[in-house]
Amino acid sequence: MTDFYYFCGHEQWQPETLVRHAVVAEQAGFDGLLVSEHFHPWVDDQSAAGFAFATIGAMAQATSRVRITTGVTTPLFRYHPGVVAQAAATLDRLSNGRFDLGVGTGENINEGPLGYHFPGYAERAGRMREALQIMRRLLDGEKLTFAGEYYRTDRARLYSPPLGRVPIWMASGGPKSAALAAEFADGIITSIKVPADTLADVIDPARQAAADLGRPAPRVLATRWAIHAGSEDDAWKALTSWRGLRAPGRLEAVDPQDLREKADAMPRAEVLGRYAIVPDAAAMIAAYRALVEEVGADIVTFQVTSLDQEATIRMIAAEVLPALRALSVTSLQSPVTSPDAG
Repeated sequence: MTDFYYFCGHEQWQPETLVRHAVVAEQAGFDGLLVSEHFHPWVDDQSAAGFAFATIGAMAQATSRVRITTGVTTPLFRYHPGVVAQAAATLDRLSNGRFDLGVGTGENINEGPLGYHFPGYAERAGRMREALQIMRRLLDGEKLTFAGEYYRTDRARLYSPPLGRVPIWMASGGPKSAALAAEFADGIITSIKVPADTLADVIDPARQAAADLGRPAPRVLATRWAIHAGSEDDAWKALTSWRGLRAPGRLEAVDPQDLREKADAMPRAEVLGRYAIVPDAAAMIAAYRALVEEVGADIVTFQVTSLDQEATIRMIAAEVLPALRALSVTSLQSPVTSPDAG
C-alpha cells in the first residue's frame, strides 16, 4: 500500500513554522515528512533557509508516528559523507527509529556560496558512489578505513549508532543516477511531471540495474509540485518563495537574487504553467492519482504551496488521502508493470 508524505520546504518556511506543519501533518493523518535541506533558498526576497538537521531534531521530538526523510541533502562538499552518516544516526535515535536519509548530487546554490567548486555530473556521481558506500558502512556499524579518489576515513566509527537500519534514498532524474541508486541505495526519490517519462527514464532503468546486480528493486518515493489556489493571482502569491526554482540556470546559480530576477523577467503564465494549479480536493486527487495508479510509487509526497498552508494540509489529509488510499488498494490488486517487464 502507498504511503503519503507531506513536503516541508525550508526554502519557504522558517524552521519553527515547519515544526508546526509537521505536527499538523501527523495529526491530520499523513504517514511521513519529506524535509528539504538547503543552504540558500531559490529567491532572496520572500524565503527562508533553516538548518534542516536541527529542524528535523525538533520535528522528531514534536511528533511520534510519522517517518522523517531528508529531501535531499548532498553529502559531497559542505558535508563529508561521514558527518552526514553521523547526523542520520543521531536523528534516528532522536526520532525513535523513524528517520530515512535522502541524498542527491546537489545544486551549486548550496555549495558555491561557501566556496566549494561545483563540478559536472560525472565527478558528482563519482563522489556519490564513494559517499553512499561510506554512509552505508558507517550506519551499519563498521569501523571504517576508506581510501577513495575523493574521500578518506581512518578507523571512523559512529559511537552513537542508529537504533536500526537507516534506509538511504537517492534523488534520481535520469537513467545514470537511477542506476547508481539501484546499486547502492534502498530507494529512489524522483520528481514527476509526466509519469510515462519518469517510468521510462528513471524507474524502469533503476529496476533493470538492480536486477542486473541481483539486488532487490529500489523502492520509489515520487513527488509532485502543486499550487493550491483558486485563481492565478492567488497561485502567484503562493508561489513567491519558489518562483526561482523554474528560472534558467538554477543548477549553476549561487545567488538567489539572480534566480529571482530571472524568474521575474519571465511571463507569469510561463512560470505558473510549470506547476499544477489545483483549486480543490477533486483537482488535487486528479493531479496525484497517476503517481499511485501509473507509477505505482511506494511513497507519494505532496509538494504543495498555498496561502493557508495548515488549512491545505488538513484538506489534503481529510479529502484527498482517503481517495488515493482507495486507489492504492486497487493498484495492489492489479500490480503496476512496465511494458517491457518480464
